[in-house]
Amino acid sequence: MSDWEYIHAHPAELLTRLHQFTILKQQPGGDVTFSITVKEFAVPPPGQRMRFYAEADKSVNQNTAPFMPCGWGDSLFSALAGCVKLIQNFPYEGEEGTAS
Repeated sequence: MSDWEYIHAHPAELLTRLHQFTILKQQPGGDVTFSITVKEFAVPPPGQRMRFYAEADKSVNQNTAPFMPCGWGDSLFSALAGCVKLIQNFPYEGEEGTAS
């Protein structure tokens, strides 16, 4: 357990440390940079057993069924890997509502 987790007094406070990452998605229409924020909770949020949650700053698959890449995990690596895998597996098709 890291030192910062010891100052967490009440689970409802959801004390969280943020980790920032970027990834450059290469695709035929041009490269797109995604920022990924991984939240490391001192105690998992209510209803979760995992302490790490990763979420990208842009949605993917905009022309079919847009969604925000994300991932939960019991480690920073597993949450980040889940998010990155979704970015890699689905196309970025531009901002929602701007496709012709």
